[in-house]
Amino acid sequence: MRQTRALPYTRAQLFTTRIEQQVPYHMMYEKPYCLTALTLYKDYELEQLRVGSENVDHLYRKTLQFVQAHLPDEYLLQQLGIHPALIESARQAIPINGFTRLDWIISPQGKLKCIENNTDTPSGIPEVAFLEQELLRYAPDLQPASRQMNDCIRQMFKQAVDYYEQQGLGRIIHFTSYDWHDEDRANTLYMMEQCLALGIEAKYIPLEQLKIVPGEGLYHDVERISILYRLYPLEYLVEDREADSGRLVGEDLLQLVNTGKLGLLNPTQHILTQSKGFMATIWSLYERNAQMAEYTGFTLFTAQECKWIEHYLLPTYFTDQVFVEQQIPYVVKGFFGREGLGTHLIEQPEQHSVAVSESPIIDSNAIPTEAEEIAAYYEDQPKIYQQLHPMEPVSVTTTEGTFDGYLLTGAFVIGGQFAGLLPRIGGKVTDNLACYCAAAVDPSISDRSH
Repeated sequence: MRQTRALPYTRAQLFTTRIEQQVPYHMMYEKPYCLTALTLYKDYELEQLRVGSENVDHLYRKTLQFVQAHLPDEYLLQQLGIHPALIESARQAIPINGFTRLDWIISPQGKLKCIENNTDTPSGIPEVAFLEQELLRYAPDLQPASRQMNDCIRQMFKQAVDYYEQQGLGRIIHFTSYDWHDEDRANTLYMMEQCLALGIEAKYIPLEQLKIVPGEGLYHDVERISILYRLYPLEYLVEDREADSGRLVGEDLLQLVNTGKLGLLNPTQHILTQSKGFMATIWSLYERNAQMAEYTGFTLFTAQECKWIEHYLLPTYFTDQVFVEQQIPYVVKGFFGREGLGTHLIEQPEQHSVAVSESPIIDSNAIPTEAEEIAAYYEDQPKIYQQLHPMEPVSVTTTEGTFDGYLLTGAFVIGGQFAGLLPRIGGKVTDNLACYCAAAVDPSISDRSH
């Protein structure tokens, strides 16, 4: 059982106006999202997560370069589920590592496995970069797990504007999200604040106010936008149409990227690694690594990188055949599943029974038909099949009640560097009902044998 520490204060006492401004969504669906408690990690666990996250990030970036350069469009379409209109810009090799968040499961026995990587539009940033430090003021004997988060964000933005300036796109970054979505807006504004703190000119524009002149540029009123930070998934953007004409404005925007008239953060290449088919691709290439030289003239992974794959990743395939034949529990995931949608546990493969889990809240305002359409969107996606890794149970009792569940540890990697932790407590399938319980390192608990 993961150790936690409840803070001896009420929500009203802890969540000051300053916190309300940065994390206005600390209550979601009329329930606590940010708990008045801390998730405790041992110092060696933090080090394991740091090293593991940077190593897995390295594997992703190396495999990305291989996929961009050597795999045909048909593979991107079928095995990664990439929309045809995204392929050209996704093949552009941009030397910006961007903002990513790996999700880790630490088993009850302490074994770490990375189950997926959120590389397109990772959120949870104000919680990790700001709220963790605020809550730790009430636990001075504990240490932060994410003290370097803001520095990593700023360094990444500096690298990005330096690169895009060399491409003739200037040094002004425009930030966008849906203005009505509190969580996305707060995450986007927090990132913008880090740019401003560096002296980089930055402006927030609601997504609804962006205007595209096809073949010419992206605008807000008469101001042209050259670098765009978007907290809006590419798999949604590519389908966007103009309300009146039905024109595919998402494709118009991507054409601006293709022709060098617009730079994106994260770059479009991140859609390749966002696809859960990418994890199956890494595993497939790993299993065939020894034979690669016969076909390509080179071997992709070094012996050390193969050890990282064995140690940190889980067997992941495009079919469930291996797991069914060997009766190994596994997880079914849609290529672009989000918030638990499109994910199912097969805990008894001999019976092929889907484990029962809480249904994620899709939208508190959605009518039944809309909810069904959203669920169908994720259920109908192509699937990958990943070996099930047991999660560690956790229980937290605060002044608001007891929260029982399982721990999923998000680890931000920004520009190739480990930046911080996002612990969430939820069901065996982590969905949007999961609670954030800030990370803290207890220096009194140490075991160097690990």
